[in-house]
Amino acid sequence: MPAAVYRSPGRLSVEQVPVPEPGPDEVLVEVSHCGVCGSDLHMVLDGWGTPGRVGGHEWSGRVAVVGSGVHRWSPGDSVVGGAPTGCGKCGYCRRGRVSLCERRGPVTGGPRQGAFATYVLAPATELVGVDEGRMSLRTAALTEPLAVALHALTQAQVERGQRVLVTGAGPIGLLAVAALRAAGVEDITVSEPAALRRERANAVGAAASVLPESLVVPPMPNDFVDDPYDVLLECSGRAEAMEVGLAQLGAGGRLVLVGAGIERPRLDNNRILLNELIVTGSYTYDNGGFEDALALLAGGAVPVELLIERDDVPLAHLLDSMRRLAAGELAAKVLVAPH
Repeated sequence: MPAAVYRSPGRLSVEQVPVPEPGPDEVLVEVSHCGVCGSDLHMVLDGWGTPGRVGGHEWSGRVAVVGSGVHRWSPGDSVVGGAPTGCGKCGYCRRGRVSLCERRGPVTGGPRQGAFATYVLAPATELVGVDEGRMSLRTAALTEPLAVALHALTQAQVERGQRVLVTGAGPIGLLAVAALRAAGVEDITVSEPAALRRERANAVGAAASVLPESLVVPPMPNDFVDDPYDVLLECSGRAEAMEVGLAQLGAGGRLVLVGAGIERPRLDNNRILLNELIVTGSYTYDNGGFEDALALLAGGAVPVELLIERDDVPLAHLLDSMRRLAAGELAAKVLVAPH
């Protein structure tokens, strides 16, 4: 089967690779669509990846072959993959925080190959069924990144009536805006350098969009900007956005790091101390986050047509699309159609 194989920083090669065979409790899925994640950009463009690896974890498809011991799934079933199950035994799993399971895989990817290929292999327990009577498999490919956005809202403990700043209006930032609106939050400002993405953020539901340079840092750590925010969802992964964004919060505000980045920020510890700010991360999903995301997608609570790029991308154009995403030339989620 064809697959997009990472070879070196900035280099993908579409190659013929063996179709994997499902073992016990595994399922082989024919990939319908696979989204391009910001982590995929880091793996390929920034060289975080391992040569010989196939990326892609935001996928939907139909079951092709089931391994021994699999009874829940049958060939032809529509599914999305990647919902974590955790070990079920550690303290984090027992508290419902599966994303922090002590046996979770490495950030750079586990031993399995990804879905930038015609077929992908997955544990049967990590599949979630899709009702194609309520949504297409193309729409269902948004499940994983929408679950990421929902987890960010959980970490932010955001409530209706609060003011929220979202820094970075790439695909995950747009999904965060959509998730906020679906939760009834209306006072949302987006900070984003690319005009195309600011326009898309407004269309998705932001009340305002601004250039990053319009955000000022008060001279003293106990000074506040006019109309400070209650919550900052930092979705760009840029150190300067984290540093400046912190200064936009009012007392007791919460900064949630959603986007991964390479450069490490220098956060004003005195501003955090004096104003009792909370800085936390948001890694993967809530327990049951995939089901929640599917329900939002099926119920029409998010503007799917604005969150996905109009044209699907073949494997041969994946690298070019990654470069355009990194440059801010594309606003919404890019979906790869491997067939």
